[in-house]
Amino acid sequence: MKKKIFRLILVILICAATMILIWRYTQPDPVHVIISAVERGTVEKIVANTRAGTVKACRRAKLSPSIGGQIAKLPVQEGDKVRAGQLLLELWNDDLIAQGALAESEAITSKARAKAACLEAEVAQRDANRLVKLRKTGAASEEQTDKAVTRAKAMKADCAAARATVGTSQARVGVAKANLARTRLTAPFDGIIAAINGELNEYVTPSPVGIATPPAIDIIDVSCFYVAAPIDEVDAAAIEAGQPARVTLDAFDNSHFAGKVRRVAAYVLDREKQARTVDVEVEFIRPEDNQRLLAGYSADVEIILDVRSDIIRIPTQAVLDGKHVFVYLADEKLIRMRKIEIGLSNWEYTQVISGLNPGEMVVTSVDRAGIKEGAHALAAEEKP
Repeated sequence: MKKKIFRLILVILICAATMILIWRYTQPDPVHVIISAVERGTVEKIVANTRAGTVKACRRAKLSPSIGGQIAKLPVQEGDKVRAGQLLLELWNDDLIAQGALAESEAITSKARAKAACLEAEVAQRDANRLVKLRKTGAASEEQTDKAVTRAKAMKADCAAARATVGTSQARVGVAKANLARTRLTAPFDGIIAAINGELNEYVTPSPVGIATPPAIDIIDVSCFYVAAPIDEVDAAAIEAGQPARVTLDAFDNSHFAGKVRRVAAYVLDREKQARTVDVEVEFIRPEDNQRLLAGYSADVEIILDVRSDIIRIPTQAVLDGKHVFVYLADEKLIRMRKIEIGLSNWEYTQVISGLNPGEMVVTSVDRAGIKEGAHALAAEEKP
C-alpha cells in the first residue's frame, strides 16, 4: 500500500514538474526595454529651421573700382586686418593726379585775380565817393563824377565775376578729386580682407550691366555675426524680434551659443512650392562668441517661444499618438498602457499635465517588437 502511495506521489510530482517546464518554455521571453523616470524640470516650446542656416557677418563689402584700369597699388593681402579709410587698392592715375594739380593751380590763380580785382574796385569806389562830395561844392564837374561812379560800378562787377571764377575753379578741383577717388578703394569699416581678385599690373574692369563679376576686394567685419536660417511658414507667424534663441554649430561639436532674433523677413520664400519658408536672422549676444566664428559656417537655430519650469516632464520619444505612454511596473516586470494629458512639447521633453507622477517609469524604446499592454519586460540594466 505504501509503495502505491509513493508511486502515485512520484507520478504527480513528475507531472507537475513537466507542466511547469512546459509552461515556462512556452512563455514568450520578456521584452528588454529602455526606461526613463518621470521627473520635474523645464520644458520649452521651440521652433527650428527646416534647412541648415548660415553664419554671416553683420557687415561685409565686396568692393570693385567704378572704372576700369591697371592696378598700380595693392598694399593688402588676404587675411590682413585693416582700419576704416585704409587704402586697399589703387589704379594707375598719374593723369588724374596731374589734372588735379592743374585744377588746384588754376584755383589759386583765380583767387589771386579775384583779390586784385576786388582791391581795384575798392579804390575806384573811394575815388567815386570823393568826386561825389566835390560835385556838391562845385569843385568837380558832372562829367568827371559820372565817369568815376560808372568806373566804380564796373570794377565792382569785375570783382564779383572774379569771385565767381574762383567758385568755378574750386568746383573743377572737386571734380578732379572725385575722378581720382574712383581709382582708389578704401576700407569702409574695420575688418579683415577675405579675398582679393587681382594682382599688381593686372587690368580690372567694372561689371557690365546684368553680368556679375568677382569683386576686387572682399572685406568682412569680424566683430559681429548672425545666423540666417529658413523657418517653415507655419512656425514663422509666432516669431518676433527679440525672442531668445540657441544656435548650434557643427564646427564646434554641436555646442550651443546664446542668441536672440534680430529680424524676421517680410516675405515668404517659395523656392520649394511644397516647403515655403521665411528667413529669420538670429544674432549672437555674447561678444566673446564672435571671436570664434567664421562667416559661412553652417548652423541650426532653436527659437524659444515659451518656457515652463518645475513641471512634470517625460522624454518626448515615450509619448504615443500624443496621449498615451507605456508605464513599466518594476515589481511585476510588466508593461501597462496609460492615458495622459500633455502640455508644452519639443523633441526632447514633453510636459505631462495629468496621468503620471514623479518617480514612475515610462518606456522610451516604444518601437521595439513585443512592446504592448500586459507584456512581460525587463529594463535594459536588469537581468532575468
